This record gives sequence, structure tokens and C-alpha cells, in this order.
Amino acid sequence: MDSLSLAFSSGWASGVNAYLVVLVLGIADRVGGSGDIPDVLGTWPVLTVAGALYAMEFVADKIPYVDSTWDVISTAIRPTVGAVIGVLVAGDASTLDQAVSGVVGGGTALLSHLTKAGSRLAINASPEPVSNIAASLSEDAAVLVVIGFAIDHPHLAAAIAGVLLAAGLVALYAAGRLIRRGWRRWKGRGPARV
Repeated sequence: MDSLSLAFSSGWASGVNAYLVVLVLGIADRVGGSGDIPDVLGTWPVLTVAGALYAMEFVADKIPYVDSTWDVISTAIRPTVGAVIGVLVAGDASTLDQAVSGVVGGGTALLSHLTKAGSRLAINASPEPVSNIAASLSEDAAVLVVIGFAIDHPHLAAAIAGVLLAAGLVALYAAGRLIRRGWRRWKGRGPARV
């Protein structure tokens, strides 16, 4: 398995839901016995903690404003998990390989986390909870698909994660422009410029 592709795709997924990534990779290691997944992720203590934290995130992520608070708390956690998985995936590689893999995993996790947190702030502006639940479930599904592909097809998973990351950043930029324009109009500072 290409460790850099796995680091990128698991980094993207960690930025969205780090505990689900650890849980899926750990279960895949336990069930499939894949030598490409770090064995530490398949240990019972790691699986238990990841499962408990994922259950908490599953509930918190569906509640408007609670999800944004959870995202603030996760700002340090998600990129760190992405970086740690990146280093673990590099295995017995040289220090430079582990450093690059860690930076790729952590950097990708940070970008996808910021995209998720920003989009959730925009979604929280709507008064109904259905959009929050739909966004959360689609994020979990995307994480499952990307990590599922990453286990057997790391290059395809990295391509999917790259497209999702780019699309998320573009959507967040567009939403930011719309919000800024609406804010200017609301404050009565004249017509907004695009």
C-alpha cells in the first residue's frame, strides 16, 4: 500500500471524523489482518476509546451549535490524529519519510477540518435541524467510502479525498462571499461587490 496515498486519504477523513477513521482502520486490521494498517490501531484499548468517542461525536454532530462547539474542541485533535496516522502508516521508513507522511496527514486533516467547521457554521444559520443531520450523515458516509477505498485502493482513495477537499474549499469560499455580501447589505453599507 502506498503510504503517502493512505496518509493523504486518512488525513482528509480524520479532518472530518478522526474517531471513525481510527475505528474503521482498527476494525479492518483486526478482521482482515492487513499488514499495511498499523497494528496499534487494531488493539482493543484503541478500538474501545475510538468507538466511545465516535459515539459521542455521532450524537454531538447532529445538534446545531453543539456541532460547532465540538468542532472547536476538535481543532487540535483531528489534525493531530491525521498526523499520527500518517507517521504510523510510514512504518519503518526513514525519518524523512515519516516526517513527510505526518505532515501530509496532519496538513490534509487540518484543511478538511477547517472546511467542515466552516461549512457547519454556515449550515447552523438555517433554523431547522434537518440540514445538520443530513450534513453529518453524508460526512460519515464520505469518510467510510474514502477509508474503505484507502484500505484496498489507496491511490483511488487519495484522488477521491483530493476532489472532496478541493470541492469543500471552493464551496466554503463561495459561502463566505455570500455571507459577506449579505452582511454588508444587512448593515446598509451599500450594494455588495462580488
